Amino acid sequence: MIRCWTPALQLAELFVSSLVHMGYGFYIFSTAVAGDASQALSDMLFKPNLDPAPKKEGSNETPNADGLPPIVLVHGIFGFGKGRLGGLSYFGGAEKKDERVLVPDLGSLTSIYDRARELFYYLKGGQVDYGEEHSKACDHSQFGRVYEKGHYPEWDEDHPIHFVGHSAGAQVVRVLQQMLAAKAFKGHENTSENWVLSITALSGAFNGTTRTYIDGMQPEDGRSLKPISLLQLCRIGVIIYDWLDISWLKAYYNFGFDHFNMSRKKIGVRGLIDCLIGNAGPFASEDWILPDLTLQGAIRLNSHLRTYPNTYYFSYATKRTRKFMGITVPSGIFGIHPLFFIRVLQMSQWRLPPDVSPPYKGYRDEDWWDNDGALNIISMTHPRFPVEHPSCHVIKDSDCQPLQPGIWYYKIVEGDHILFIINRERAGVEFDLIYDSIFERCRKHAFRKTPILPDHVQ
Repeated sequence: MIRCWTPALQLAELFVSSLVHMGYGFYIFSTAVAGDASQALSDMLFKPNLDPAPKKEGSNETPNADGLPPIVLVHGIFGFGKGRLGGLSYFGGAEKKDERVLVPDLGSLTSIYDRARELFYYLKGGQVDYGEEHSKACDHSQFGRVYEKGHYPEWDEDHPIHFVGHSAGAQVVRVLQQMLAAKAFKGHENTSENWVLSITALSGAFNGTTRTYIDGMQPEDGRSLKPISLLQLCRIGVIIYDWLDISWLKAYYNFGFDHFNMSRKKIGVRGLIDCLIGNAGPFASEDWILPDLTLQGAIRLNSHLRTYPNTYYFSYATKRTRKFMGITVPSGIFGIHPLFFIRVLQMSQWRLPPDVSPPYKGYRDEDWWDNDGALNIISMTHPRFPVEHPSCHVIKDSDCQPLQPGIWYYKIVEGDHILFIINRERAGVEFDLIYDSIFERCRKHAFRKTPILPDHVQ
């Protein structure tokens, strides 16, 4: 069956490009991603649809893979889960590589904290509870979306999960694990850190990024926005988008701020003005994701997060820089979009303003120059600040076999920040090599009990 071009899908593609121009280019979508998304949408629209019927939202249906823990793919900032953007796959179709994979749709701009709460209820089921204290402090509703049936309701220490997080998605999973260890979910007092079997980060945002300051966060505090910046345009666009509350458009893409009740139906024009001038909404309360991605914000988060002894950890850091005569420069002009080339160049030259206090003792600008156009290499390998966690640099996968839990194994691969998402054709064979290694590790090397694998996986 051939999918037909419809005005709605045409608008969805136009929307992807619009996000780029209003600030979506901060992290994942730049013009490069708009091109990738357009190509992927074109493939979706004009190539035969051989996929099975989609599952119903909120159901706990999973492929028949008895005994296999689910692999949960968690998107990053400005990302989306299954069912958004006309069925476009954020992970480039990697979810089809295994029999039991889940791709949750979390808030794309909500805070790391809020996204971790959403992820728990997506899996376990029930109504998202952001917590009474947090909700009052951030001035939003305590309760959110309802999952009548969790996608993995049996989740517990005996039925743990493998998580794969791209970019900020990796930090979301770490916060979720800390919440499980702290038994932070009301009505679920038996949670523990051992509910998480493994965490794999793909370009993980563990230690923040200097890109946030280039795009508009204040380096003085890592919380507030510069008066004139790309992120200010993004803020205005998001507020208006949520205020208009066009149901069919939000079904295609949602920033995730529904619990802030910014719809025109609820707050009217006066409420819109309050949000725009900074008196209300997520940007006023700083309960959105950018403050979590500054160096100061990452340190605040990391001060509460541990690397647990019974969980396996692995990360892939993407790199698009090299040294030339002692200067950090982009590693090439081929295989990278021109706008990402500019971002790589900007980050490789960024310096903390001399009148700003360093975010941590021993800070050096040059440590943050190697980057992939969105994140710094020093941020992606493993958690480092305020305390460095146990780690091991891996050159070949065989060098770290058998894997030991409680250690961050990391590899550095050549590629920009979005090479392994959205459009697998762009990454080529390396796309399959990366994801095959991730899925194989989950199935064959990261377990507490010897798994019983289907014949074709053995």
